[in-house]
Amino acid sequence: MASPNRPSPVPSPHTAPPARTPAAALAPLYEHVCSELGLPKDEAKLAEMRSANTQRLAELEAKLKDAEENLGETEVRDALHARAEYLGSIGDREGATKAYTETEEKTASGGAKADIVFSQIRLQILYEDWHAVKRLLAKAKGICDAGGDWEHKNKLKVYEAVFSMYTRDFKRAASLFLDSIATFTTSELFDYTRCITYAVLTAVVALDRPELKERVVDSPEVLAVVGAVPHLAPFLQSLYECKYADFYRAFAGLMDLVRRDMYLAPHLRWYMREARLVGYQQFLESYKSVTLDSMAAAFDVSPAFLDQELADFIVAGRLGAKIDKVSGVVESKRPDARNARYQDVVRKGDLLLNRIQKLSRIIDIE
Repeated sequence: MASPNRPSPVPSPHTAPPARTPAAALAPLYEHVCSELGLPKDEAKLAEMRSANTQRLAELEAKLKDAEENLGETEVRDALHARAEYLGSIGDREGATKAYTETEEKTASGGAKADIVFSQIRLQILYEDWHAVKRLLAKAKGICDAGGDWEHKNKLKVYEAVFSMYTRDFKRAASLFLDSIATFTTSELFDYTRCITYAVLTAVVALDRPELKERVVDSPEVLAVVGAVPHLAPFLQSLYECKYADFYRAFAGLMDLVRRDMYLAPHLRWYMREARLVGYQQFLESYKSVTLDSMAAAFDVSPAFLDQELADFIVAGRLGAKIDKVSGVVESKRPDARNARYQDVVRKGDLLLNRIQKLSRIIDIE
């Protein structure tokens, strides 16, 4: 389990919520946690939880049987959904998946079907099965495209943004988060403040400066919330205002938040490098050449640290610059877009020719 802040599957807002599960009656989830962390199971406590789960499931099965014998299709569907939601709430992934499938077969409404898929996505996120999340997102998109309302389409954007963020597609994640914040309703996944936090964090490393200004720095929705998150406002503002020492200080404080976040924690080191790279790129855009000492002073780091950082980014082709170690000067190289496209065509052409030659040798042998 990546984090204690993991969201729990919750019932759809369009259906009556099932009875609240006691905190101690999460037998499937308890077994999973013990297995993941290598902890010994309290067999007596586990037996107690299983008993509570069995009792509650028996009550739900009785209601389902009564609905099938005495009531209509709507009541049967509601009873099936209540059972599925309960199984999801205790972390029974296999049982919940089967129950959700049965519920979906009895569901006609596109919105209700989308809610069922969203519930399954949250359960798969809980178990960190991102392959299943990807399949379910494709299914939810098909349902929404076939006739979903704006609310479910906007919810889908948030779920897709979370998946994009987890898979390091930060540009797409930033666009989706920013598109959804004005009409955010996905409170079952996380609250509005966290949505704004994700929007800012992804936008800083994914958007260019003019777009960052237009969509984030001047956004009324962002401005209304960003101050409530420690270090987030100075992180954003100092980068845009080119106050790089303040940017680094806010960045250091913000990393504690990233480290505790279930979606961002696996990418902590990668995000730290990308955010620093954004700062270096923005700084060097203003200079043809600058001394290493003055640049280090601007970022409030040592020249030795900065020298190593810049060298790594330059060698990796991420930073258009070169370091004159003798003179202690960093020279910025302006990218030539036309020449870059030409070089890209040449590189891809060489790759294609090599593949054709390999294919021709295979054909000749056959």
